[in-house]
Amino acid sequence: MDVRADQTGAGAGHGISFSEAFRVWLRVACLSFGGPAGQIAVMHRILVEEKKWISEGRFLHALNYCMLLPGPEAQQLATYVGWLMHRTAGGLMAGGLFILPGIIAIMGLSYIYAAFGNVSFVEALFFGLKAAVLAIVVEAVVRVGKRALKNRIMIALAAAAFVAIFFFAVPFPIIIIAAGLIGYAGARSGRPEFAPAGHGHGGGAAIDSMLGEAVPDHVRPNTARAIRVGALWLALWLVPVIALLMGFGEANVFSQIALFFSKMALVTFGGAYAVLAYVAQQAVEHYHWLKPHEMLDGLGMAETTPGPLIMVLQFVGFMAAYRDPGGLSPMLAATYGGLLATWVTFTPCFLWIFVGAPYIERLRGNAGLAGALSAITAAVVGVILNLSIWFALHTLFRETVPVHAFPLNYDMPVLRSVDVPALVLAIAAATAIFRFKLGMLTVLAGSCAAGVALRMAGVI
Repeated sequence: MDVRADQTGAGAGHGISFSEAFRVWLRVACLSFGGPAGQIAVMHRILVEEKKWISEGRFLHALNYCMLLPGPEAQQLATYVGWLMHRTAGGLMAGGLFILPGIIAIMGLSYIYAAFGNVSFVEALFFGLKAAVLAIVVEAVVRVGKRALKNRIMIALAAAAFVAIFFFAVPFPIIIIAAGLIGYAGARSGRPEFAPAGHGHGGGAAIDSMLGEAVPDHVRPNTARAIRVGALWLALWLVPVIALLMGFGEANVFSQIALFFSKMALVTFGGAYAVLAYVAQQAVEHYHWLKPHEMLDGLGMAETTPGPLIMVLQFVGFMAAYRDPGGLSPMLAATYGGLLATWVTFTPCFLWIFVGAPYIERLRGNAGLAGALSAITAAVVGVILNLSIWFALHTLFRETVPVHAFPLNYDMPVLRSVDVPALVLAIAAATAIFRFKLGMLTVLAGSCAAGVALRMAGVI
């Protein structure tokens, strides 16, 4: 890598210095609230409209590529644009800064939660948070559904995905793989229903307007370079996982964190909401790392901090190691657990970009891949609906009864255990979002304040 060219921008011809890019990416990171839709909107406003660093076509082209990948598309989009402008150093800077504020914030909140989670004031805050998060997840179902369910086939895929995961506990990866295969086959057969939904494609070759017509050398596909880069990032990702498994065995909590979240890094298509239902079910019911309400608390933390919503996985890893510290102090073990979960979640994101981005033009216009993405996005709507109902059951009802009658496998609420204050808060939060169009942070802050007020009044 030519560091001098990276720092001055001369190698790419755009003239944007590395230090200027650092300041802009730090600004993007600090404003990255509101989930992927809000984060992508912030990047578009700053990079395309304000700074004019990148053309509309290039931005959409990069975004469509990132949507094909597992992992948070907003963070990968930042990594891609940073790599495009300043090579590997730029990609590391942009992608790393994008998650750094969230890592710091979630870690700090996790310390407070673990130390003082049983204090009435903290409980009241999270009581309000859970009601607001439920409304936000429902809003995500509506938002994604409007974009993805453009025809009857897509609606049917969403419905089938919901029934499969909610009533029959079909594993999330199987749903995603099946939807992708259906979409690929449908697109290859020429069915118009499998045309890509959501983000558009820029016309013609996607060339950075500030780079002109010339394509930088590092953007050109190079097999030898791809092999070297892939080997490096695979080692950074998998060597710690293998070392933990060999050193401590599969029963160790750190081995379980490394292995489980590495698997999640491979199947997190459709954003955090899509995979959280699967993570919640595994973390709560299989590993017993958390209780259902604690998963909601973690999601509330991630909603209120900058960075990808998938940062909630850091909280899950934190609490897992806190509950099973081995010979370490609980807080030290929790710190390692949270950082380990973050490492194995985001290291693959850099792998996908640094290896795959040079081949992006070969993916462009591929009808089969576009159809697979459309079908996966539709299935994701059903998975998010499952997540919203799962959250609703554990937020609005104090008791649920598991139903295990082959092939059915789901939780049924005990109606007499309805939590009336939680129901009222959830309805109020939903009204604020859907009727009055209030911002997410405003709703979350209001719900937290309402939770504290209800605690002070002795209602909860």
